[in-house]
Amino acid sequence: MFQREILPMYAFEIIAERRIQEAIDRGEFDNNPLAGKPLPPDGLDNVSPELRMALKILKNAGVVPEELGLRKEIHSLMELLRVCACDEEKAAVQARLNEKQLRYNMLVEKRTGKVFLPEYHAKIMERLK
Repeated sequence: MFQREILPMYAFEIIAERRIQEAIDRGEFDNNPLAGKPLPPDGLDNVSPELRMALKILKNAGVVPEELGLRKEIHSLMELLRVCACDEEKAAVQARLNEKQLRYNMLVEKRTGKVFLPEYHAKIMERLK
């Protein structure tokens, strides 16, 4: 019984490996601009390996969990904050950034019990001292 459960996955791996090898033999990867380079980051560095594939599938299907959307917004706001010239604009962007980071931390902490933005967590802990 144990062997029957493993066999379909093993068969899938064999099929996948064959198809990849056939594509290599046909030269389909010869002009790949990413050949020999690391894959671009997927934004899932802080996601556990168990959840990473599920999140990739959801992302490819156009269903983005709130945490991923917030991470993207946080990154954009951080970039915007770097280029802001006006103090009022910086304050407004910083307030929005703080709000997004807090929401992100609340969601992640609720799901995992961990805080994934350590720099923001450190700022909070410093203020609480």
